[in-house]
Amino acid sequence: EIAFWSTVNIIANAVSKCEFKTYVNGKEVKGNEYYLWNIEPNKNQNSSEFIHKWIAKLYSENECLIIEHNGMLLVADSFTKKEYALYEDEFTNVTVKDFTFNKTFKQSEVLYYKLTEKNMKSVTDALYSSYQKLIAYTMKAYQKSRGTKGTFNYETLPIAGSEERKAFDSLITEKFRKFLDSGDSILPLGKGQSYTEVGSKTYASDSTRDIRAMIDDISDFTAKGLNVPPALLRGDVQGVKDAVEQLLTFCIDPLCDMLQEEINRKRIGRSEYLKGTKIVINTKTIKHIDLFSITAAIDKLISSGCF
Repeated sequence: EIAFWSTVNIIANAVSKCEFKTYVNGKEVKGNEYYLWNIEPNKNQNSSEFIHKWIAKLYSENECLIIEHNGMLLVADSFTKKEYALYEDEFTNVTVKDFTFNKTFKQSEVLYYKLTEKNMKSVTDALYSSYQKLIAYTMKAYQKSRGTKGTFNYETLPIAGSEERKAFDSLITEKFRKFLDSGDSILPLGKGQSYTEVGSKTYASDSTRDIRAMIDDISDFTAKGLNVPPALLRGDVQGVKDAVEQLLTFCIDPLCDMLQEEINRKRIGRSEYLKGTKIVINTKTIKHIDLFSITAAIDKLISSGCF
């Protein structure tokens, strides 16, 4: 869960930093559509909350449905899709929080997204189930290497129901457990009874680092499955610039391209789009640029006469 949702949050945080630019006849304008996507999609969510739910649904379920109701954009929590080959797909039982719409939505009336042909969540879940056995085995081996084993010798077994048998059973089930769980302790034994520890603890054979390495493997595989550089998920500082470039190139840019294509074809339409009316998701706002860190580059641009 940590690996998957941390990866999804990286993607959602990146998309929420993007600016949804609106153009009318080729000129950039800021109107109702701009405010809707960048500030307030609906009465209960700001744009960042809306985008996080949007991306979370898209990656966890491999599909996402957005509907418009009374000028508000709403991400559906659940829906039923009926597909057709030659006609528009239909969406019924569309539910948002505690409200279910009693109508059938046509494909042209909604924004429907499908992330990939193969649901990567199911692929990573299959990987988790395999690694779960390995991690459980390693944890068991770790506990075993630090556990205490011994033999308990006694001359005779007391008669069932007698006071001696009750004391014997209490010794086996309670006193030995307290003795082994305690740091410094003494175990009183009766006549003819003795305890001998068997073997020694092998602290060097297994380590919690082995368990941590397997968990890191899961994080790496999850990040790769969702096209996020594993270094970003691990929080590595070295090479973060290249990792961000890779994230933008292979994850965020293709994702935002898919998101804006659906918006333009459904909310703008062919005729208006060809006239220059469109919505563009600007991913250049994701990467933080410090003015002082690029002064040398600016100086070269000016001195060369390019800028």
